[in-house]
Amino acid sequence: MSFDNMITRPLVKKDYDQIVQVIDRWWGGPTGSLAHPLFFYELGSLARVVEHEGVLVGFLFGFVASGPPRVGYIHLVGVHPDYRRRGVARILYQSFEEECRAQGCHDLKGIITTGNEGAIAFHRNNGWEVTQVEDYAGPARPRVVLRKTLKPGNFS
Repeated sequence: MSFDNMITRPLVKKDYDQIVQVIDRWWGGPTGSLAHPLFFYELGSLARVVEHEGVLVGFLFGFVASGPPRVGYIHLVGVHPDYRRRGVARILYQSFEEECRAQGCHDLKGIITTGNEGAIAFHRNNGWEVTQVEDYAGPARPRVVLRKTLKPGNFS
């Protein structure tokens, strides 16, 4: 399978409708509530998708927190299982970073659950600071806090 011709573009309603139908399969569990409609209707201007030959193969829900300072926040990323380790997430993050820079952001942030070693490694390999914070989501609910300072220019 060739992975040339992957394109990224803003999320539209038909993409959102498809995402809520496939997210549990892509993530291997009940996670559909994370794709809350708020991230499409109210905060969706920075949400992105990647298509390969007309098929949606990845998505990123993100937004800019008004601050100050303005921070690009990545809420949810999904990649079709057949397209993992093919650069889809990297394309999504690059596009999101470019949009955040254009909106005056100097930093990015995200939160993930502990134990998600694949996501932790991806973020570390792409220049993110990774810190486990105890009680972040309440008593005995640690989370991994991801932060990245945006440098002018290309995705790093």
